[in-house]
Amino acid sequence: MNQPPPSHPYVARLHWAGSTGAGLRSYSRDHVAVAAPATPVVELSADAAFRGDPDRLNPEQLVVMAASSCQMLSFLGAAARAGVDVLAYDDEATSHLDLTAAPQRLGTIRLAVTVTVAAGTDETQVHRLTEQAHQACYVASSLAVPVEVGAAVRFG
Repeated sequence: MNQPPPSHPYVARLHWAGSTGAGLRSYSRDHVAVAAPATPVVELSADAAFRGDPDRLNPEQLVVMAASSCQMLSFLGAAARAGVDVLAYDDEATSHLDLTAAPQRLGTIRLAVTVTVAAGTDETQVHRLTEQAHQACYVASSLAVPVEVGAAVRFG
């Protein structure tokens, strides 16, 4: 008997309340979201350039963060399977909102990764694992914008 391929459903619940009755410049962009079974409530807003609260995360930041997190998790899994001892992983992920594009969208997401590995680790292998992780990253594979990964290797 053939079984359907496995699936992992994800549900996020979002809530906003207020009034848009006074026009575009007046309503609050603040809202909250939760994604069970996780319990933290994420406080969100628009980018400050669009009248949002700069103390809250915005959707564009969440996309960049998701790409960064997925790359890291994919890399750590690949490294563990390969027997590579990763001691630390840091990433400075960047993108920009391209308002000249049609439709307007985020530009290329660039992940500037620094991986610290145990002394004696093969640096070439770490770079291969970085590319392998990029190919396996569900988020990067799901996005319409390119995700580029650059990795520096340090030895601990």
